[in-house]
Amino acid sequence: MNLKLPCLLLLSIFFAFSSYSQQDYPTNRQVEKRLKQMANSANAKLISLTKTKGGQDIWALQLGKGDLENKPAIAISGGVEGFHLLSVELALQISEKILQEHSEILDQTTFYVFPNMSPDAYAQYFSDMRYERRGNSAKIDQDRDGEISEDPYEDLNNDGWISKLRVESPMGDYVPHQSDSRVLVKADEKAKRDEKRYMLYSEGIDNDKDEKFNEDPEEGIAFNKSLTYKFPYFEAYAGDFPVSQPESRALLDYLFERWNIFAFVSFGPANNLSKPLKFNKAEAEKRVVTSMLEKDVKLNEMISEIYNETIPYEAYNQDNQGTDGDFFQWAYFHFGRLSFSTPGWWVPEVKEEKTENGVQTDSVSNGDIKPTAETNFLTWAEKEVVEDVFLPWTEVEHPDFPNQKVEVGGIKPFAMSNPPYQMTDSIASNHTDFIIKLAEMQPKLELHNLKTEKLGGGLTRVTVDLFNNSPLPTHSELGGKSRWLQKLQIRLSKDKKDILAGNTIKLVDKLEAYEKKTLSWIVKGSGTANLRIGAPHTGFVESNVKL
Repeated sequence: MNLKLPCLLLLSIFFAFSSYSQQDYPTNRQVEKRLKQMANSANAKLISLTKTKGGQDIWALQLGKGDLENKPAIAISGGVEGFHLLSVELALQISEKILQEHSEILDQTTFYVFPNMSPDAYAQYFSDMRYERRGNSAKIDQDRDGEISEDPYEDLNNDGWISKLRVESPMGDYVPHQSDSRVLVKADEKAKRDEKRYMLYSEGIDNDKDEKFNEDPEEGIAFNKSLTYKFPYFEAYAGDFPVSQPESRALLDYLFERWNIFAFVSFGPANNLSKPLKFNKAEAEKRVVTSMLEKDVKLNEMISEIYNETIPYEAYNQDNQGTDGDFFQWAYFHFGRLSFSTPGWWVPEVKEEKTENGVQTDSVSNGDIKPTAETNFLTWAEKEVVEDVFLPWTEVEHPDFPNQKVEVGGIKPFAMSNPPYQMTDSIASNHTDFIIKLAEMQPKLELHNLKTEKLGGGLTRVTVDLFNNSPLPTHSELGGKSRWLQKLQIRLSKDKKDILAGNTIKLVDKLEAYEKKTLSWIVKGSGTANLRIGAPHTGFVESNVKL
């Protein structure tokens, strides 16, 4: 008997299974492999927009059928922040699920997926020294002192993680949290002066002796801090001017050629889905608008309600509704599209119960001891048996603090932003359902009650009702003011001299949700005329009119 054949068969089965049994977030190479597998589908096309300074591809995956660029489209973005591993996995899994389980949606909707806009920073998770990195591989003088990367991170206890550094000192501003001494919180006026206090830094050494730690690390520009809306000049990770990097420039160039995008869904720290944005009248009336406009806030509230019905967990302490220079706000304020952002996952609020005289009470929210995001996370991790999320405080020798007790430790980098990988499939399924619901709400133009009436003398009156059969308007309120969202074009294919009333081409600013608009022409002559109405982001409707 030839024993080699069974062994080879077993090995082939093992390797085939292992390639699909991901145990942790994918590396950049694994991301590329999965994208190329999807690109084998007839309904997908993969292109590299550019390469980063670190040599990583910026991928764009197009999903759709037929004339992709004349159907309403949703743009999905992952990796807007390099430390947000979940966002990349969500972009990949949502794309896979659309192709495999929801291909029918591609008949009417196009998807542009940018799975990882920060691959240089993302790769730090897979390095020998892990820390939550934002910047790419550009060489940048972050602290503007004339030297580049002279004050980087240092792994003082050689555990492979850059965590926190605490120094016991009566001058410290931090004290242990009353419910979990592993966590440090800012001391308030109630804190006792004789209580043990700490100074808190990121793990490293003050190499340039400016009393700051790790302010000039070996990382460059952060994609999510370098866009044009409220660009944060003179701040670290932003660069000298907006859109200075190959990846941001390539993405925006690509988007400005895609007139059919009606909405963005970004996976990142910002959140206007579980908690919609608020309208600020004063900021909305500025020359440079800095508040979502009132009608768009109403749309945000409607989509947020759908999101919260679809995603089965509540956000905890998710008040980040955008930061200066970020992508999510750029898509709305500077590109005029509906723009939604979500981290995709939050640590649920843990409510521990205790019994007092037979009555169940909430021990977390009652009393003077208030939980923090960190203590809530550690309680959740313990309750759900999520292991290896905390690095015990370990004493080290530190040249900047001789004869003082110095320790490194704290919650592991990445742990609070990214759930255990085993949870990602259900998270992706829920968010795929939400995105399908959003696609089904896209603007939908319909023609109704087309009539022709002979007027004599070779003249015909043509009337038709144009209807937007959608809960969304054809244009966001801000999009209606933006030149980057095309108006609805109404075109009747007759010679201009034969149209006695009406126009061969007419532009309509917008149709509100479920709005009807009656159109009419008086046309001379006989034969057939073609009526075509729409815009790339709404799709087009056509009808042949017999005169």
